[in-house]
Amino acid sequence: MDDNKTIIELRDVSLYYQNDIEGLVDVNFKIQKGEFVFLVGGSGHGKSTVLKLIYRDEKATSGKVIIAGHDVSNLSRLGVARLRRRLGVVFQDFNLLEERTVKENLRFAMQVVDTPKSVMRRKEAELLAQVGLADRRNAFPKQLSGGEQQRLCIARALINNPPILIADEPTGNLDPKTSMEIMDLLTEINLKGTTILMATHDQVIVDAMQKRVLYFRNNQLIKDLEIGSYHDLDVEEEVADEIIADMVAEETDALTEDSLAYTNYNDKAEEKLLEDQAEVSTGEEELV
Repeated sequence: MDDNKTIIELRDVSLYYQNDIEGLVDVNFKIQKGEFVFLVGGSGHGKSTVLKLIYRDEKATSGKVIIAGHDVSNLSRLGVARLRRRLGVVFQDFNLLEERTVKENLRFAMQVVDTPKSVMRRKEAELLAQVGLADRRNAFPKQLSGGEQQRLCIARALINNPPILIADEPTGNLDPKTSMEIMDLLTEINLKGTTILMATHDQVIVDAMQKRVLYFRNNQLIKDLEIGSYHDLDVEEEVADEIIADMVAEETDALTEDSLAYTNYNDKAEEKLLEDQAEVSTGEEELV
């Protein structure tokens, strides 16, 4: 890869929490300007941790996290704030201000990053048009569909024209059709030059997009495919194991709930039986 075009690099990066719990182990990769990269793998295997290191919600124990040529591992609080103004971040949860309209949510975010008032109205119109919400500017979040709320979150992330957009499970709360619409929007943004890193569990999206794929397992980068899908990763068995484990956990929870319900039913039935017996005894005493 051309180092002059490298915008993100993790070099020998490891992260350990208290009691030597692994967060990441010896991770190395470079991402070029304008790439669209998926981070895939099971829950708790390192995807989101990588993203957190990039926007400095986490700090590496060792190694270097280099963004646009600068190691961000030892930034001051002011340096972290400046870094985050150059990044756009989209999460699975929308985190919108429910009491404010679409345009008010955008303007509030603009105020936070000190957008000049003279350009706010123009910027608002441009962003809402870009994400397809121009006719919804006066709606409140509760009046928007899930897809529309995520479009607003994407608009909010683009306020400072960031060279990098980080998306952590942005389609996790959306139905398949809406998810693909969000992916179409992210593709449009990427084609304009924005580098996109997206963590996802969605095999359908990864297979359909045919982008670069970084596969994480046990907090390590296992595979790095320039153009890939889940089939190329040869992880069907591992994914199946995780799905089965989730199903077993759900069935266990359901059985536990059923058991509790059955126990409660028996307790109530026993109470009712005792009440009935008491009433019968009282009636017999009255007869005597």
